[in-house]
Amino acid sequence: MIRILIADDHAIVREGLKQIVQQTSDILVAEEASNAAEAIEKVRKLMVATDSEPRKLDLLLLDISMPGRSGLDVLIEIKRDFPQLPVLILSFHPEEQYALRMLKAGASGYVTKESASEELIQAIRKVAVGGKYMSMPLAEKLVFGMVEEGHVKPHEALSNREFQVFRLLATGKSVKEIGEQLSLSVKTISTNRTRILEKMSFTNNAEITQYAIHHKLLDGMPV
Repeated sequence: MIRILIADDHAIVREGLKQIVQQTSDILVAEEASNAAEAIEKVRKLMVATDSEPRKLDLLLLDISMPGRSGLDVLIEIKRDFPQLPVLILSFHPEEQYALRMLKAGASGYVTKESASEELIQAIRKVAVGGKYMSMPLAEKLVFGMVEEGHVKPHEALSNREFQVFRLLATGKSVKEIGEQLSLSVKTISTNRTRILEKMSFTNNAEITQYAIHHKLLDGMPV
């Protein structure tokens, strides 16, 4: 039995996913979460094994956009604390916006919410046993090197931490506010901001915001 945790802020989406899973005999929804903090808390609870009781979670089905911290924040923290736990990303966002970023951050697969239920079940089964899942178009981009140096967008050159800071700066948050949200020092955030400006050839936060809006990198993100 594959035990999964569904983390999505929309109750109707979670209910729809549970109905899809209920049609199978080998997948069970062990828990669900409606925001980032709840997802992290429940993963930690389910992943704790004792002599009398093994861990109760085999896969995290994670939405990118949730209240509070983003899905990328959750992914990075979960993979840091539980690197063995497979994470399958579920999102409204098209693959070209976030898939490569999430895969580089440790996700085992990426499925859009427009995908057929059969594709979702296939992805869950493959990822749960240690495999990777991606759509054919995304696989072709990776195999045929369509994301080459000359085609990489400026934000794709940012590290995961820099991308986190970049998105928060784009929403108008100050260096201090970002430090508090990510539990990092002001100095660390300032260093990340400097690297972001250098890598993207920007001079101020306004340019960061304009770029993020133009490339739809804030879609679904709490502001």
